[in-house]
Amino acid sequence: MNAWKLRLSMVGTLAAIIGLSTLVFTVILSLAGVFDILTLGIIVVVFNVIQWLISPYLVGAIYRVRELPENENPKLHQMVGSLSEKSKISKPKLMLSQIPIPNAFAYGSPLTGSRVAVTKGLLESLNEDEVEAVIGHELGHLKHRDVQVMMVVSFLPALFYYIGFSLMLSSMYRGRRDDSGGSALIGIGFMIFSWILNMFILYLSRLREYYADRHSVSVVDGGAQKLSTGLAKIVNTTSKVKTTRKAQQEKPNSSAYKALFIADPDRASVDSVELAAMEAQSDKKMVEEITSRQLTFADKLLEAFSTHPNIVKRLRAIQDLS
Repeated sequence: MNAWKLRLSMVGTLAAIIGLSTLVFTVILSLAGVFDILTLGIIVVVFNVIQWLISPYLVGAIYRVRELPENENPKLHQMVGSLSEKSKISKPKLMLSQIPIPNAFAYGSPLTGSRVAVTKGLLESLNEDEVEAVIGHELGHLKHRDVQVMMVVSFLPALFYYIGFSLMLSSMYRGRRDDSGGSALIGIGFMIFSWILNMFILYLSRLREYYADRHSVSVVDGGAQKLSTGLAKIVNTTSKVKTTRKAQQEKPNSSAYKALFIADPDRASVDSVELAAMEAQSDKKMVEEITSRQLTFADKLLEAFSTHPNIVKRLRAIQDLS
């Protein structure tokens, strides 16, 4: 996907999310009591803002993250500093997540500043060049302010869902005292709309993954090949690690923040089918084989409900950048 088409798609999707939300919210205000709806809206917004502010602490607890001292891994710190300079952003705090699944993620809030975390599994599974490309991807998320953008749009489905739920609940309490059937139908309609809106947000999330991939290729020498093999290894290794007894014992107790990851660990078992019987091949040959696969309707349908692009489409897009 060309850079201008990618930017246009992201802007268009974001405009659609905000436009549809504004339209439906206006309809809500005209059909229901303004004060109650506004109160509920304020509660949902405040709750999501608080969650965003404290989310780094939640992420740290869920994924057992600690700050990585420079003397513990000076090469990795130098790598992050160099790529941050190329990206024209301040160097984020470098964190280490004590989980066996190979992955990385960027996160942060005004309370903690920007952070980039790599997992223990990533450092054990990928070589230095591939780790560099993965970090370049995560710095792309920070440069594009993806954490802030996704936070803003992600609270919208929750807002409309709880408004719809509130309308349904209030109609049940009113019972037969008045004509509450209309409120119930409106409530169901808004709950359905929250699901539709969430589909737009998932699409926006996938676009921003492509955009972060593009950034990695632009700041890492030979980034297309490094990132391609790195992603292939992450998917393949994750599908194996998740089946071991040790991994089951050490796995995070929540996947609420999996959208932060460079690759969705819950899709690894599906995506790894694309990588089957390729381990003996060279890294370059493995990527070429994956990108030659044909996507099925099931692949496309599954992708529509995912925060991350299908591995075949994603690697094709990265290879096009080279």
